[in-house]
Amino acid sequence: MNSPVYVLGTGLSHNGSAVLLKDGRVCVGIEKERLSRIKHDGGNDNLAIQYCLDAEGIQLKDISLVVQCANFEIPNRNQFKGKRLFAAVPDLKIVDISHHLAHAYSAVGTCPFSECAVMVIDGCGSPLEQFLRLHPEQKQYINPEFLDGVEMLCEKDSFYHFDGQKLTPLIKDFSKMAEKSGGLFSLRTTQHSIGGFYAAVSYYVFGDMDDVGKLMGLAPFGKSGIFDFEAFEFKSGNLFVNEDWKNQFTNPSKGYEYFKNNFEYYANVAKWAQKQVENAVLQCIYNRLAKFPHKNLCYSGGVALNAVANAKLQDSKIAENIYFEPAAADNGLALGCAFYGWLEYLNMPKVPHDGNTCFGKMYSNPEIESAFEKSEYKKYNPKKFSNEDDLVNYCAEKLNEGKTIAWFQSGSEFGPRSLGRRSILGHPGIEGMKDHINLKIKFREDFRPFAPAVLKDKVQEYFLYGRKSPYMILVDKTRPEHLENLKNVTHRDGSARVQTVEESWNPKFAKLLTAFYKQSGIPVLLNTSLNKKGMPIVETPEEALHLFEITALDILVMEDYVIEK
Repeated sequence: MNSPVYVLGTGLSHNGSAVLLKDGRVCVGIEKERLSRIKHDGGNDNLAIQYCLDAEGIQLKDISLVVQCANFEIPNRNQFKGKRLFAAVPDLKIVDISHHLAHAYSAVGTCPFSECAVMVIDGCGSPLEQFLRLHPEQKQYINPEFLDGVEMLCEKDSFYHFDGQKLTPLIKDFSKMAEKSGGLFSLRTTQHSIGGFYAAVSYYVFGDMDDVGKLMGLAPFGKSGIFDFEAFEFKSGNLFVNEDWKNQFTNPSKGYEYFKNNFEYYANVAKWAQKQVENAVLQCIYNRLAKFPHKNLCYSGGVALNAVANAKLQDSKIAENIYFEPAAADNGLALGCAFYGWLEYLNMPKVPHDGNTCFGKMYSNPEIESAFEKSEYKKYNPKKFSNEDDLVNYCAEKLNEGKTIAWFQSGSEFGPRSLGRRSILGHPGIEGMKDHINLKIKFREDFRPFAPAVLKDKVQEYFLYGRKSPYMILVDKTRPEHLENLKNVTHRDGSARVQTVEESWNPKFAKLLTAFYKQSGIPVLLNTSLNKKGMPIVETPEEALHLFEITALDILVMEDYVIEK
């Protein structure tokens, strides 16, 4: 019998990660922050790689190929912000690829299409010089104006065609880096990128870069039409940021108290910025598809996490079918590296992906039990359910009573959204539940929204557009007749970032929702990530217990074990 072919992908920029393919399928993947417990951690990749090897029960010598990607450099195989595991295996083949190519392959490797167009939009990709060193054969696809420049240019958006095996660049746009002025909007992004613009406004509004996505959660509280100037313009088919917008904003946040005291102003800024991004994304993709039409579109890069813009893109019918990559930001680079290795470098056929985006390892009963044995947790008396139906019925009953549940099941999600493997769950309609979770469990701003997880055959009944949204990456509108029952998962403007639960790869979560529906009459649960502000999503049983201990969570469910306060 032939040995399996393993391809390892590793991303070394911020939001570092590692992904292992076995014969063309993802067998394990993890983001470094889940292991180091440092948000957006990157750099040295030993932790994430060792996790993958241990989960699969193999060693580096069993791997056929490694593909890696870092933003501004080509990492040394033996040393990158510390000694690397590869130093001990000098014969292991290691290949480097550029930033946007990794984003693009993360989408085509997991998408349902055999052929498609691919759009990548983010804040900053590979520098042009590095890109040409890695892919000299692609020089022909680069605008000569970029090649003749003397400034440092970096990828800002890229458009490809995927033929089922390889990606061909069709349009690659580059921009110089934003100047390090030390001013209000001085960030390490390209000057003319959508992602860079959004990050700059987020920094202006919140005074930190903890979570750029907060801006999308704030925007529904703002009013349209307060600011009537444009941030973007298209010239000769390329998108540019009009720098004049910065002159309109002279009141940056000075901390959370200042933000709260000027909430209406910052909400209006967020509303304006969100609209600018939506328009820019649509214009950019429309321009590319007008030149190179295709019925199937994959979309990746950090900007592709903007669920509101994504919904507008879907509604525009710009393409018949759109696949939004769930790990669209830099945490997905390792996934793209691995698929590049399989499809492009090894020239192996694409293996259909099952839609699952949960690549973490399983934790055994003995591992869970050993966590309970630690002295600080011996005060709890875990109950083990032998019957899954009994477990989900018990949890559904508690949720219907207004209890909050930390739900820890199977392998963890890969990407920024908790989808029912590492989740905090609550009732979507009980008065005050949203504020309670934000204040006493998540310890975060009170405007931050929560997502509705819904049984997929009920989504049209409860949400206006009835979008299929298994990765919580599209917004919908809550139907007016259900607003009261879904008040904790509906934004101020009536929108909701929906998760349609897929029974095929989320069976226990689907079963819990079904049980809750039978007891409450509502096929929806409040779902948010199993963490608190500033903390990466929980990975291990010990971390779940720690979070349970330090927050107002009522119940912790780990596989078949349940503890309560």
